[in-house]
Amino acid sequence: MLKFFKFVLPPLFAGLGIAFLVVFFSPNMRATLLPNVPLPSAMSIDHLSFADAVERAAPSVVTIISESISKEPRYKRQNTVQELGSGVIMSSDGYILTNYHVINNADQIMVLLTDGRRYFDVQLIGFDTITDLALLKINVEHLPVIPISERFIPRVGDVVLAIGNPLNLGQTITQGIISATGKQKITDSPYNSLLQMDAAINVGNSGGALVNSNGDLVGITSAQFKTRENLDIQGIFFAVPFSLAKEVMDKLIRHGRVVRGYLGFTGTAVDSTGKEVSDNYTPVAGLRITNLDPLGPAWQAGIKEQDIVVKIAGENVTNPQKTLNIIGNSEPGHEIEFELYRSGEVLKVMVKVAELETKL
Repeated sequence: MLKFFKFVLPPLFAGLGIAFLVVFFSPNMRATLLPNVPLPSAMSIDHLSFADAVERAAPSVVTIISESISKEPRYKRQNTVQELGSGVIMSSDGYILTNYHVINNADQIMVLLTDGRRYFDVQLIGFDTITDLALLKINVEHLPVIPISERFIPRVGDVVLAIGNPLNLGQTITQGIISATGKQKITDSPYNSLLQMDAAINVGNSGGALVNSNGDLVGITSAQFKTRENLDIQGIFFAVPFSLAKEVMDKLIRHGRVVRGYLGFTGTAVDSTGKEVSDNYTPVAGLRITNLDPLGPAWQAGIKEQDIVVKIAGENVTNPQKTLNIIGNSEPGHEIEFELYRSGEVLKVMVKVAELETKL
């Protein structure tokens, strides 16, 4: 009898558990079998809503109006030029992330909260032109803060909501999905990486919040990163991912600017056959050096075009973006050991990191 229970009960309980999960997560079956047990609003047959997510996130998304004094004579144009954008409250003591192009050259910045409060005493902590981010500060406490989940990693197919003030119509929500991550080609910088999604971003949305279906911050929206061709593109919009935005924000708080390391090259990934970038056989995987700056730190240390970087600081090179992030986050003046493959030989080279110069 003991053996009978030993072999029969575990499968029985497992089957009951699976049946419970199927019934619970299937609205049709649950409505039929458990008619008196209410469904969560977002799971019901006739009602799908992101209202809870909006309620959590929307109060922390602000409107930003920046004014610059025109240098043109009054008879040619208005004396002041206004720029409309949005911002995200990142801390209860008043740090606000927005886009750099929203406050670029501003002589006056105004922050409007969703509850009607207005603040004119706005401090510009710093900005980063590469990511098109700027950090503002208002001297107010107990502000509504955007919900953040450090564990959330955006994936292709995730539902996202863009919150901002497009065209000064008032706070507006648009919905879409993430269609790509790690986009770089449109930014002209290997130190930037964008989320692509189809939640509509219009003038005034820039600097607003991109959140997931729980209301957690996914990224900072930007209308700045657009296609170079003059085409009527629809359904393609971009945002700076939260992880990168937080990294920039932390550096701006500490230093007032973003300091990045620079070695003077870009690269393409190669596998052990080298077929991704060359027909020549290479027995190693890593990052093939391209676009070597002839006066940069890497060139001065003896690194050559077409060298394959196998290790950096003792770590295997498996992802070009991760490698460039390691370099970008290295302090200028710090030396990094490179292990290279060149013409059948493995070489070790010490390279001194310089500071990346950014253009305004």
